[in-house]
Amino acid sequence: MDLPSSLAWLVDEAAQSPAPERFLAELGRRLLADGLPLSGGALTLSVPHPIIARRTWLWRAETGAVIEALAFAAAAPVGAGREWLAGLGPVWEERIGPSQDDPVLGWAGVANGAEAFAADDVARLCDVARFAAAPLAALAAREARAALLEAYLGRRSAARVQAGALARGTGEIIRAALLCADLRDFTALSEVTEPYAMISALDAYFDRVAGAVHAFGGEVLKFMGDGVLAIFPVTGATGEEARGDRNACEAALRAVAASRAGMAHLDQLRQTQGLAPLPFGAALHFGEILWGNIGAADRLDFTAIGPAVNLVSRLEGLCKPLGRSVLISGAVAANTGAALTPLGEHALRGIAEPCAVFALPED
Repeated sequence: MDLPSSLAWLVDEAAQSPAPERFLAELGRRLLADGLPLSGGALTLSVPHPIIARRTWLWRAETGAVIEALAFAAAAPVGAGREWLAGLGPVWEERIGPSQDDPVLGWAGVANGAEAFAADDVARLCDVARFAAAPLAALAAREARAALLEAYLGRRSAARVQAGALARGTGEIIRAALLCADLRDFTALSEVTEPYAMISALDAYFDRVAGAVHAFGGEVLKFMGDGVLAIFPVTGATGEEARGDRNACEAALRAVAASRAGMAHLDQLRQTQGLAPLPFGAALHFGEILWGNIGAADRLDFTAIGPAVNLVSRLEGLCKPLGRSVLISGAVAANTGAALTPLGEHALRGIAEPCAVFALPED
């Protein structure tokens, strides 16, 4: 006896689904083709992520569209999918496995006055859940791995590693704006601050800087003690390099301005708590970097190296002597129309040529 289209697909192809939304949409489409009266579906996966507790994908049969809903707190209700489905019609839902962290698959019937699916339809959906267990386990494992890699490496770097870029010494030359930030007098502050309070302060500082970087399309490569290294890679079609360079530099400028505003607000909050401010310095530069794997034979790091990385680090070290919170290299200044304050050329330790330095006018 031939299997229904949906069950045959679950056995033969579903484990190779590239993403949860594709899995849900294709399974829903096949169930409709098999004659099940569906108006929508939902798939919920738990993810090992520092912020996101669960991800739920919602499929509407009428359009075939899938949208995603996130549960950010560990205490958030698991029933986001059920609540959405209940607005479409009678709901059938099942956890695919014994653990609270196992996937949840649910369906909404066509709203025709019935309060529940017909018994025959329930039996068919139970078969679907049973056949879906293996491909969903594979899909959930891939999503968990992706979430962990993104949390520790960043989205772009994680994608490269997942694509198999694992060999030591491999990488690619890319053009990018770079941001390097560092707290002022961190060593002295850490000497007089209880360790957990210091960690809390660092987390608050990193939230402001990394949040601004991510908001404007950048990626944090490193947290180094109290330092941050982030990149804004050039994107765009071949032949549009100049526009891509300018977009990357202006994104970095917007991010560093947002970081300053965020840190000013944080200092206000700390002042109301009787805590010392967290002065910081940041530098921007633009150039080519080698983005890839370096490290020992059995312990690799996916990062950026090259003269541009060295320069932005040295430039950040000038913030305190020059009394500025943000310094900008001539390479960035040449790729933006923003009004900047020239500070002349300065020698940087270990850098052969003097660097033209600029500051934000309001700094």
